[in-house]
Amino acid sequence: MFLTISTTGDEKNPATDLGFLLHKHPDNPQSFSTSYGTAHVVYPEADDDRCTVAMLLEVDAQALVRKSRGKGRGGAPDAALAQYVNDRPYAASSLVAVALGNVFSSAMRGVCKSRPERAAQPLPLRVEIPSLPARGGPGLVRRLFEPLGWTVTVEPVPLDAEFPQWGDSRYVGLVLESETLTLSEALRHLYVLLPVLDDAKHYWVSSDEVDKLLRAGEGWLPSHPEQKLITSRYLSRRWSLTRQAMERLELVRLAEADDSEVGEIDNAVEEEQETEEKPTPLAVQRKDAIVAALNESGAARVLDLGCGQGQLVQALLKDPRFTEIVGVDVSMRALTIASRRLKLDRMGERQASRVTLLQGSLAYTDGRLKGYDAAVLSEVIEHVDLPRLPAVEYAVFGSARPRTVLVTTPNVEYNVRWETLPAGHTRHGDHRFEWTREEFRSWAGRVAELHGYTVRFTPVGPDDPEVGPPTQMATFELAMDARTTKATHTMKEAKAA
Repeated sequence: MFLTISTTGDEKNPATDLGFLLHKHPDNPQSFSTSYGTAHVVYPEADDDRCTVAMLLEVDAQALVRKSRGKGRGGAPDAALAQYVNDRPYAASSLVAVALGNVFSSAMRGVCKSRPERAAQPLPLRVEIPSLPARGGPGLVRRLFEPLGWTVTVEPVPLDAEFPQWGDSRYVGLVLESETLTLSEALRHLYVLLPVLDDAKHYWVSSDEVDKLLRAGEGWLPSHPEQKLITSRYLSRRWSLTRQAMERLELVRLAEADDSEVGEIDNAVEEEQETEEKPTPLAVQRKDAIVAALNESGAARVLDLGCGQGQLVQALLKDPRFTEIVGVDVSMRALTIASRRLKLDRMGERQASRVTLLQGSLAYTDGRLKGYDAAVLSEVIEHVDLPRLPAVEYAVFGSARPRTVLVTTPNVEYNVRWETLPAGHTRHGDHRFEWTREEFRSWAGRVAELHGYTVRFTPVGPDDPEVGPPTQMATFELAMDARTTKATHTMKEAKAA
Protein backbone atom coordinates (compact mmCIF):
# COMPACT_ATOMS: atom_id res chain seq x y z
CA MET A 1 0.00 0.00 0.00
CA PHE A 2 1.34 3.34 -1.03
CA LEU A 3 0.44 7.01 -0.68
CA THR A 4 2.27 10.32 -1.10
CA ILE A 5 1.79 13.81 0.34
CA SER A 6 3.37 16.73 -1.52
CA THR A 7 3.65 20.45 -0.92
CA THR A 8 5.33 23.41 -2.60
CA GLY A 9 7.18 26.37 -1.16
CA ASP A 10 9.56 29.26 -1.74
CA GLU A 11 12.62 30.83 -0.13
CA LYS A 12 10.61 32.27 2.75
CA ASN A 13 8.58 29.13 3.38
CA PRO A 14 10.55 26.21 1.88
CA ALA A 15 8.66 23.07 0.99
CA THR A 16 11.11 21.06 3.11
CA ASP A 17 9.30 22.40 6.19
CA LEU A 18 7.11 19.35 5.54
CA GLY A 19 9.85 17.30 7.19
CA PHE A 20 9.62 19.39 10.36
CA LEU A 21 5.83 19.13 10.41
CA LEU A 22 5.93 15.36 10.01
CA HIS A 23 8.89 14.96 12.41
CA LYS A 24 10.65 12.89 9.73
CA HIS A 25 13.93 14.15 8.21
CA PRO A 26 13.98 14.05 4.37
CA ASP A 27 17.55 12.68 4.34
CA ASN A 28 16.79 9.73 6.60
CA PRO A 29 14.55 6.91 5.33
CA GLN A 30 12.81 5.36 8.30
CA SER A 31 10.89 2.18 9.03
CA PHE A 32 8.27 1.64 11.72
CA SER A 33 6.87 -1.64 12.97
CA THR A 34 3.10 -1.94 13.12
CA SER A 35 0.85 -4.75 14.31
CA TYR A 36 0.42 -5.93 10.73
CA GLY A 37 3.73 -5.18 9.05
CA THR A 38 6.22 -2.39 8.46
CA ALA A 39 5.65 1.21 7.39
CA HIS A 40 8.49 2.82 5.42
CA VAL A 41 8.76 6.61 5.14
CA VAL A 42 10.92 8.14 2.38
CA TYR A 43 11.13 11.44 0.52
CA PRO A 44 11.27 10.94 -3.28
CA GLU A 45 11.94 14.69 -3.64
CA ALA A 46 12.90 17.36 -1.14
CA ASP A 47 13.94 20.89 -2.05
CA ASP A 48 12.74 24.41 -1.35
CA ASP A 49 10.29 24.39 -4.28
CA ARG A 50 8.70 20.99 -3.81
CA CYS A 51 8.76 18.24 -1.22
CA THR A 52 7.06 14.85 -1.27
CA VAL A 53 6.83 12.26 1.47
CA ALA A 54 5.82 8.70 0.64
CA MET A 55 4.59 6.03 3.01
CA LEU A 56 4.82 2.42 1.88
CA LEU A 57 3.10 -0.13 4.09
CA GLU A 58 4.30 -3.73 3.78
CA VAL A 59 1.62 -5.99 5.22
CA ASP A 60 2.53 -9.25 6.95
CA ALA A 61 -0.28 -11.44 5.62
CA GLN A 62 0.28 -14.13 8.24
CA ALA A 63 0.15 -11.60 11.08
CA LEU A 64 -3.06 -10.23 9.62
CA VAL A 65 -4.62 -13.73 9.65
CA ARG A 66 -3.42 -14.50 13.17
CA LYS A 67 -4.87 -11.33 14.57
CA SER A 68 -8.10 -11.78 12.61
CA ARG A 69 -8.85 -15.17 14.14
CA GLY A 70 -11.23 -14.81 17.00
CA LYS A 71 -11.89 -11.24 15.88
CA GLY A 72 -13.69 -11.99 12.66
CA ARG A 73 -16.22 -9.32 13.43
CA GLY A 74 -15.44 -5.70 12.71
CA GLY A 75 -14.86 -6.15 8.97
CA ALA A 76 -12.53 -9.18 8.65
CA PRO A 77 -13.68 -11.55 5.85
CA ASP A 78 -15.77 -14.48 6.99
CA ALA A 79 -14.53 -17.05 4.48
CA ALA A 80 -11.38 -18.93 5.50
CA LEU A 81 -9.74 -18.54 2.08
CA ALA A 82 -10.46 -14.83 2.02
CA GLN A 83 -8.25 -14.41 5.09
CA TYR A 84 -5.28 -15.39 2.92
CA VAL A 85 -6.34 -14.01 -0.47
CA ASN A 86 -7.44 -10.39 -0.20
CA ASP A 87 -6.50 -6.85 -1.20
CA ARG A 88 -5.02 -5.78 2.13
CA PRO A 89 -1.39 -5.67 0.99
CA TYR A 90 -2.21 -3.67 -2.14
CA ALA A 91 -5.04 -1.18 -1.49
CA ALA A 92 -5.33 1.67 1.01
CA SER A 93 -7.62 0.75 3.90
CA SER A 94 -7.91 0.93 7.67
CA LEU A 95 -4.39 -0.56 7.78
CA VAL A 96 -3.06 2.63 6.18
CA ALA A 97 -5.18 4.77 8.51
CA VAL A 98 -3.68 3.08 11.57
CA ALA A 99 -0.17 3.44 10.12
CA LEU A 100 -0.79 7.17 9.53
CA GLY A 101 -1.91 7.56 13.12
CA ASN A 102 1.16 5.73 14.43
CA VAL A 103 3.84 7.21 12.17
CA PHE A 104 2.54 10.80 11.98
CA SER A 105 0.79 11.08 15.35
CA SER A 106 2.31 14.47 16.30
CA ALA A 107 1.57 15.93 12.88
CA MET A 108 -2.00 14.69 13.11
CA ARG A 109 -2.39 16.60 16.39
CA GLY A 110 -0.88 19.72 14.82
CA VAL A 111 2.15 19.65 17.15
CA CYS A 112 5.45 21.03 15.84
CA LYS A 113 7.72 22.80 18.34
CA SER A 114 10.29 23.80 15.69
CA ARG A 115 7.72 25.24 13.23
CA PRO A 116 4.54 26.02 15.25
CA GLU A 117 3.49 28.81 12.90
CA ARG A 118 3.70 26.50 9.88
CA ALA A 119 1.72 23.78 11.64
CA ALA A 120 -1.15 26.24 12.09
CA GLN A 121 -1.04 27.53 8.51
CA PRO A 122 -2.80 26.07 5.46
CA LEU A 123 -0.40 24.46 2.99
CA PRO A 124 -0.62 23.74 -0.72
CA LEU A 125 -1.17 19.99 -0.45
CA ARG A 126 -1.43 17.16 -2.94
CA VAL A 127 -2.27 13.63 -1.78
CA GLU A 128 -2.03 10.70 -4.18
CA ILE A 129 -3.37 7.22 -3.50
CA PRO A 130 -2.94 4.88 -6.49
CA SER A 131 -5.26 2.13 -5.25
CA LEU A 132 -8.18 2.83 -2.97
CA PRO A 133 -11.24 0.59 -2.47
CA ALA A 134 -14.34 2.76 -2.77
CA ARG A 135 -17.61 1.03 -1.99
CA GLY A 136 -19.91 3.63 -3.46
CA GLY A 137 -17.77 4.59 -6.41
CA PRO A 138 -16.29 7.91 -7.49
CA GLY A 139 -19.48 9.74 -6.54
CA LEU A 140 -19.12 8.81 -2.88
CA VAL A 141 -15.44 9.77 -2.90
CA ARG A 142 -16.39 13.26 -4.04
CA ARG A 143 -19.25 13.52 -1.51
CA LEU A 144 -16.85 12.71 1.29
CA PHE A 145 -13.86 14.89 0.38
CA GLU A 146 -15.22 17.90 -1.53
CA PRO A 147 -17.18 19.39 1.41
CA LEU A 148 -13.88 19.47 3.34
CA GLY A 149 -12.17 21.79 0.86
CA TRP A 150 -10.46 19.24 -1.39
CA THR A 151 -10.34 19.32 -5.17
CA VAL A 152 -10.94 15.68 -6.05
CA THR A 153 -9.63 13.81 -9.08
CA VAL A 154 -10.83 10.21 -9.01
CA GLU A 155 -10.27 7.63 -11.73
CA PRO A 156 -12.01 4.22 -11.61
CA VAL A 157 -9.69 1.26 -12.11
CA PRO A 158 -11.04 -1.16 -14.76
CA LEU A 159 -11.36 -4.84 -13.92
CA ASP A 160 -9.14 -5.66 -16.87
CA ALA A 161 -7.60 -3.11 -19.21
CA GLU A 162 -7.71 -5.61 -22.08
CA PHE A 163 -11.43 -6.23 -21.59
CA PRO A 164 -13.05 -2.82 -20.96
CA GLN A 165 -16.48 -4.37 -21.49
CA TRP A 166 -16.10 -6.00 -18.09
CA GLY A 167 -16.52 -2.56 -16.52
CA ASP A 168 -14.80 -0.95 -13.58
CA SER A 169 -13.62 -2.53 -10.36
CA ARG A 170 -14.44 -1.14 -6.92
CA TYR A 171 -10.98 0.45 -6.82
CA VAL A 172 -10.09 4.01 -7.76
CA GLY A 173 -6.98 6.10 -8.15
CA LEU A 174 -7.35 9.25 -6.07
CA VAL A 175 -5.67 12.65 -6.14
CA LEU A 176 -6.63 15.27 -3.56
CA GLU A 177 -5.49 18.90 -3.80
CA SER A 178 -6.07 21.83 -1.46
CA GLU A 179 -4.56 25.17 -0.48
CA THR A 180 -6.91 25.86 2.43
CA LEU A 181 -6.16 22.99 4.82
CA THR A 182 -3.46 22.45 7.41
CA LEU A 183 -1.43 19.27 7.36
CA SER A 184 -3.13 18.17 10.59
CA GLU A 185 -6.57 18.53 9.01
CA ALA A 186 -5.48 16.62 5.91
CA LEU A 187 -4.12 13.70 7.93
CA ARG A 188 -7.25 13.51 10.07
CA HIS A 189 -9.44 13.47 6.97
CA LEU A 190 -7.47 10.52 5.60
CA TYR A 191 -7.44 8.74 8.96
CA VAL A 192 -11.24 8.68 9.08
CA LEU A 193 -12.28 8.49 5.44
CA LEU A 194 -9.96 5.77 4.11
CA PRO A 195 -11.63 3.00 6.18
CA VAL A 196 -15.02 4.62 5.51
CA LEU A 197 -14.53 4.23 1.76
CA ASP A 198 -13.31 0.65 2.19
CA ASP A 199 -16.35 0.04 4.46
CA ALA A 200 -14.36 -2.52 6.45
CA LYS A 201 -11.86 -2.66 9.28
CA HIS A 202 -9.13 -5.16 9.92
CA TYR A 203 -9.60 -5.12 13.69
CA TRP A 204 -12.38 -5.49 16.22
CA VAL A 205 -14.27 -2.24 16.71
CA SER A 206 -14.86 -1.43 20.38
CA SER A 207 -16.19 1.57 22.27
CA ASP A 208 -12.84 3.39 22.21
CA GLU A 209 -13.29 3.78 18.44
CA VAL A 210 -15.95 6.39 19.20
CA ASP A 211 -13.36 8.52 20.99
CA LYS A 212 -10.91 8.08 18.10
CA LEU A 213 -13.57 9.14 15.61
CA LEU A 214 -14.51 12.26 17.55
CA ARG A 215 -10.88 13.28 18.06
CA ALA A 216 -10.01 12.87 14.38
CA GLY A 217 -13.33 14.39 13.30
CA GLU A 218 -13.02 17.49 15.47
CA GLY A 219 -13.85 20.64 13.58
CA TRP A 220 -15.29 18.98 10.47
CA LEU A 221 -17.35 15.86 11.18
CA PRO A 222 -20.21 17.53 13.15
CA SER A 223 -21.10 19.65 10.11
CA HIS A 224 -20.28 17.16 7.33
CA PRO A 225 -23.31 16.43 5.09
CA GLU A 226 -22.43 12.70 5.13
CA GLN A 227 -21.94 12.57 8.89
CA LYS A 228 -24.30 9.64 9.45
CA LEU A 229 -22.74 7.49 6.72
CA ILE A 230 -19.21 8.30 7.91
CA THR A 231 -20.06 7.47 11.51
CA SER A 232 -21.83 4.22 10.66
CA ARG A 233 -19.12 2.91 8.34
CA TYR A 234 -16.23 3.97 10.57
CA LEU A 235 -17.78 2.05 13.45
CA SER A 236 -18.39 -1.01 11.23
CA ARG A 237 -22.14 -0.40 11.29
CA ARG A 238 -22.37 -1.29 14.98
CA TRP A 239 -25.66 0.33 15.88
CA SER A 240 -24.98 0.94 19.58
CA LEU A 241 -21.64 2.64 18.92
CA THR A 242 -23.06 4.64 16.02
CA ARG A 243 -25.88 5.95 18.21
CA GLN A 244 -23.42 6.87 20.95
CA ALA A 245 -21.21 8.73 18.49
CA MET A 246 -24.15 10.55 16.89
CA GLU A 247 -25.37 11.71 20.31
CA ARG A 248 -21.94 13.09 21.18
CA LEU A 249 -21.64 14.77 17.79
CA GLU A 250 -25.01 16.39 18.42
CA LEU A 251 -23.71 17.77 21.73
CA VAL A 252 -20.74 19.23 19.89
CA ARG A 253 -23.03 20.79 17.30
CA LEU A 254 -25.14 22.35 20.03
CA ALA A 255 -22.09 23.75 21.75
CA GLU A 256 -20.82 25.26 18.52
CA ALA A 257 -24.10 27.05 17.91
CA ASP A 258 -24.14 30.78 18.44
CA ASP A 259 -24.31 31.34 22.18
CA SER A 260 -26.37 34.51 21.80
CA GLU A 261 -30.01 33.63 22.36
CA VAL A 262 -31.27 36.42 20.21
CA GLY A 263 -28.41 36.80 17.73
CA GLU A 264 -29.40 39.18 15.00
CA ILE A 265 -32.65 40.01 16.74
CA ASP A 266 -30.86 42.07 19.40
CA ASN A 267 -29.00 44.02 16.73
CA ALA A 268 -32.15 44.60 14.69
CA VAL A 269 -34.05 45.92 17.71
CA GLU A 270 -31.18 48.23 18.64
CA GLU A 271 -31.03 49.64 15.12
CA GLU A 272 -34.76 50.32 15.16
CA GLN A 273 -34.55 52.22 18.46
CA GLU A 274 -33.45 55.64 17.27
CA THR A 275 -32.53 57.10 20.62
CA GLU A 276 -29.74 59.52 21.35
CA GLU A 277 -28.16 57.09 23.78
CA LYS A 278 -27.64 53.58 22.39
CA PRO A 279 -29.29 51.03 24.71
CA THR A 280 -27.11 48.47 26.45
CA PRO A 281 -27.32 45.13 24.58
CA LEU A 282 -29.08 42.34 26.45
CA ALA A 283 -25.95 40.17 26.30
CA VAL A 284 -24.02 42.88 28.17
CA GLN A 285 -26.80 43.30 30.75
CA ARG A 286 -26.81 39.55 31.30
CA LYS A 287 -23.04 39.42 31.74
CA ASP A 288 -23.13 42.32 34.20
CA ALA A 289 -25.91 40.65 36.19
CA ILE A 290 -23.89 37.42 36.43
CA VAL A 291 -20.73 39.21 37.57
CA ALA A 292 -22.72 41.17 40.18
CA ALA A 293 -24.33 37.99 41.50
CA LEU A 294 -20.97 36.23 41.72
CA ASN A 295 -19.51 39.15 43.66
CA GLU A 296 -22.50 39.13 45.99
CA SER A 297 -21.95 35.42 46.66
CA GLY A 298 -18.31 36.01 47.59
CA ALA A 299 -17.12 33.44 45.06
CA ALA A 300 -13.43 33.44 44.14
CA ARG A 301 -13.14 30.17 42.18
CA VAL A 302 -15.71 30.06 39.36
CA LEU A 303 -16.78 27.56 36.70
CA ASP A 304 -18.24 28.84 33.41
CA LEU A 305 -20.07 25.74 32.18
CA GLY A 306 -20.76 25.90 28.46
CA CYS A 307 -18.32 28.79 28.14
CA GLY A 308 -18.54 28.89 24.34
CA GLN A 309 -16.11 31.43 22.91
CA GLY A 310 -15.11 32.82 26.29
CA GLN A 311 -17.03 36.09 26.59
CA LEU A 312 -17.88 35.62 30.27
CA VAL A 313 -14.43 34.24 31.11
CA GLN A 314 -12.95 37.38 29.58
CA ALA A 315 -15.18 39.58 31.74
CA LEU A 316 -14.35 37.66 34.93
CA LEU A 317 -10.62 37.97 34.28
CA LYS A 318 -10.95 41.74 34.54
CA ASP A 319 -12.08 41.43 38.18
CA PRO A 320 -9.20 40.49 40.53
CA ARG A 321 -11.67 39.08 43.05
CA PHE A 322 -11.99 35.98 40.90
CA THR A 323 -8.76 34.11 41.57
CA GLU A 324 -9.52 31.01 39.49
CA ILE A 325 -11.76 30.84 36.42
CA VAL A 326 -12.41 27.59 34.57
CA GLY A 327 -14.21 27.57 31.22
CA VAL A 328 -15.72 24.25 30.19
CA ASP A 329 -17.14 23.39 26.77
CA VAL A 330 -17.67 20.24 24.73
CA SER A 331 -16.42 21.91 21.55
CA MET A 332 -12.66 22.15 20.97
CA ARG A 333 -13.38 24.63 18.21
CA ALA A 334 -15.14 26.95 20.66
CA LEU A 335 -12.29 26.54 23.18
CA THR A 336 -9.73 27.37 20.50
CA ILE A 337 -11.63 30.56 19.67
CA ALA A 338 -11.87 31.35 23.38
CA SER A 339 -8.12 30.89 23.75
CA ARG A 340 -7.53 33.34 20.91
CA ARG A 341 -10.03 35.81 22.33
CA LEU A 342 -8.29 35.69 25.71
CA LYS A 343 -4.81 35.83 24.08
CA LEU A 344 -3.64 33.04 26.36
CA ASP A 345 -0.40 32.63 24.40
CA ARG A 346 0.54 36.25 25.14
CA MET A 347 -0.89 36.52 28.64
CA GLY A 348 1.44 37.14 31.58
CA GLU A 349 2.24 34.17 33.78
CA ARG A 350 0.35 35.51 36.80
CA GLN A 351 -2.78 36.30 34.78
CA ALA A 352 -2.60 33.01 32.87
CA SER A 353 -2.49 31.07 36.14
CA ARG A 354 -6.01 32.33 36.90
CA VAL A 355 -7.70 30.80 33.87
CA THR A 356 -8.11 27.24 32.59
CA LEU A 357 -10.06 25.98 29.57
CA LEU A 358 -11.31 22.39 29.72
CA GLN A 359 -13.10 20.19 27.21
CA GLY A 360 -15.99 18.29 28.74
CA SER A 361 -19.64 17.44 28.35
CA LEU A 362 -22.17 18.62 30.93
CA ALA A 363 -24.15 15.45 30.34
CA TYR A 364 -21.52 13.48 32.27
CA THR A 365 -20.10 13.83 35.78
CA ASP A 366 -16.56 15.21 35.88
CA GLY A 367 -14.33 15.05 38.93
CA ARG A 368 -12.34 18.07 37.71
CA LEU A 369 -15.35 20.32 38.42
CA LYS A 370 -15.66 19.58 42.13
CA GLY A 371 -14.68 22.01 44.89
CA TYR A 372 -15.49 25.35 43.25
CA ASP A 373 -17.27 28.29 44.87
CA ALA A 374 -19.66 28.96 42.00
CA ALA A 375 -20.77 27.69 38.61
CA VAL A 376 -22.51 29.59 35.81
CA LEU A 377 -24.84 28.12 33.20
CA SER A 378 -25.48 31.15 31.02
CA GLU A 379 -27.88 30.49 28.14
CA VAL A 380 -27.02 26.79 28.19
CA ILE A 381 -29.95 24.68 29.37
CA GLU A 382 -32.24 25.70 26.51
CA HIS A 383 -29.77 24.06 24.08
CA VAL A 384 -30.19 20.68 25.80
CA ASP A 385 -32.87 18.18 24.77
CA LEU A 386 -35.36 17.88 27.63
CA PRO A 387 -34.79 14.11 28.11
CA ARG A 388 -31.08 14.83 28.67
CA LEU A 389 -31.60 17.73 31.06
CA PRO A 390 -31.71 15.53 34.22
CA ALA A 391 -28.19 14.31 33.40
CA VAL A 392 -26.97 17.92 33.27
CA GLU A 393 -28.77 18.68 36.53
CA TYR A 394 -27.06 15.82 38.34
CA ALA A 395 -23.62 16.59 36.85
CA VAL A 396 -23.81 20.18 38.13
CA PHE A 397 -25.93 20.10 41.30
CA GLY A 398 -25.40 16.50 42.40
CA SER A 399 -21.77 15.80 41.44
CA ALA A 400 -19.82 19.08 41.04
CA ARG A 401 -21.94 20.68 43.78
CA PRO A 402 -20.58 24.25 43.94
CA ARG A 403 -21.76 26.52 46.74
CA THR A 404 -23.50 28.84 44.25
CA VAL A 405 -25.01 28.09 40.83
CA LEU A 406 -26.27 30.80 38.46
CA VAL A 407 -28.60 29.79 35.62
CA THR A 408 -29.89 32.19 32.97
CA THR A 409 -32.36 31.31 30.22
CA PRO A 410 -34.74 33.17 27.88
CA ASN A 411 -38.22 34.10 29.07
CA VAL A 412 -40.48 32.94 26.24
CA GLU A 413 -43.26 35.29 27.34
CA TYR A 414 -41.09 38.25 26.35
CA ASN A 415 -40.79 37.04 22.74
CA VAL A 416 -43.87 39.01 21.72
CA ARG A 417 -41.83 42.17 22.32
CA TRP A 418 -39.30 41.24 19.61
CA GLU A 419 -40.86 42.80 16.54
CA THR A 420 -38.52 40.93 14.18
CA LEU A 421 -39.24 37.51 15.72
CA PRO A 422 -42.07 35.63 13.95
CA ALA A 423 -44.81 34.35 16.20
CA GLY A 424 -44.23 30.82 17.44
CA HIS A 425 -40.46 30.90 16.76
CA THR A 426 -37.74 30.55 19.36
CA ARG A 427 -35.06 33.22 19.61
CA HIS A 428 -32.43 30.87 18.18
CA GLY A 429 -32.89 27.95 15.83
CA ASP A 430 -30.91 25.65 18.12
CA HIS A 431 -33.09 26.19 21.21
CA ARG A 432 -34.78 22.96 22.28
CA PHE A 433 -37.26 24.85 24.42
CA GLU A 434 -37.93 28.27 25.92
CA TRP A 435 -39.72 28.46 29.26
CA THR A 436 -42.27 30.82 30.75
CA ARG A 437 -41.45 32.36 34.13
CA GLU A 438 -43.68 29.83 35.85
CA GLU A 439 -42.05 26.88 34.06
CA PHE A 440 -38.57 28.11 34.94
CA ARG A 441 -39.50 28.64 38.59
CA SER A 442 -41.05 25.18 38.75
CA TRP A 443 -37.93 23.56 37.29
CA ALA A 444 -35.56 25.53 39.52
CA GLY A 445 -37.61 24.78 42.63
CA ARG A 446 -37.59 21.05 41.92
CA VAL A 447 -33.82 21.00 41.30
CA ALA A 448 -33.13 23.03 44.45
CA GLU A 449 -35.25 20.76 46.64
CA LEU A 450 -33.75 17.60 45.15
CA HIS A 451 -30.13 18.64 45.68
CA GLY A 452 -30.27 20.69 48.87
CA TYR A 453 -30.18 24.23 47.50
CA THR A 454 -32.24 27.35 48.05
CA VAL A 455 -33.13 29.44 45.01
CA ARG A 456 -34.13 33.01 44.24
CA PHE A 457 -34.94 34.72 40.94
CA THR A 458 -33.68 37.93 39.36
CA PRO A 459 -34.94 39.65 36.19
CA VAL A 460 -32.32 40.55 33.59
CA GLY A 461 -33.12 43.33 31.16
CA PRO A 462 -36.21 45.57 31.16
CA ASP A 463 -38.89 44.02 33.39
CA ASP A 464 -42.08 44.40 31.39
CA PRO A 465 -45.14 44.61 33.67
CA GLU A 466 -47.09 42.24 31.42
CA VAL A 467 -44.58 39.70 30.09
CA GLY A 468 -41.63 40.04 32.45
CA PRO A 469 -37.92 40.41 31.55
CA PRO A 470 -36.28 39.07 28.38
CA THR A 471 -33.91 36.90 30.45
CA GLN A 472 -34.62 35.18 33.75
CA MET A 473 -31.87 34.26 36.19
CA ALA A 474 -31.97 31.81 39.09
CA THR A 475 -29.39 31.94 41.89
CA PHE A 476 -29.00 28.62 43.71
CA GLU A 477 -27.26 28.60 47.11
CA LEU A 478 -26.26 25.41 48.88
CA ALA A 479 -28.38 25.20 52.03
CA MET A 480 -26.50 25.49 55.34
CA ASP A 481 -27.34 21.94 56.44
CA ALA A 482 -26.12 20.65 53.08
CA ARG A 483 -22.88 22.63 53.47
CA THR A 484 -22.34 21.12 56.92
CA THR A 485 -22.88 17.61 55.56
CA LYS A 486 -20.48 18.31 52.70
CA ALA A 487 -17.82 19.68 55.05
CA THR A 488 -18.14 16.62 57.31
CA HIS A 489 -17.67 14.27 54.37
CA THR A 490 -14.64 16.29 53.22
CA MET A 491 -13.03 16.06 56.69
CA LYS A 492 -13.64 12.32 56.84
CA GLU A 493 -12.09 11.85 53.42
CA ALA A 494 -9.07 13.92 54.45
CA LYS A 495 -8.54 11.89 57.64
CA ALA A 496 -8.89 8.63 55.72
CA ALA A 497 -6.29 9.80 53.22
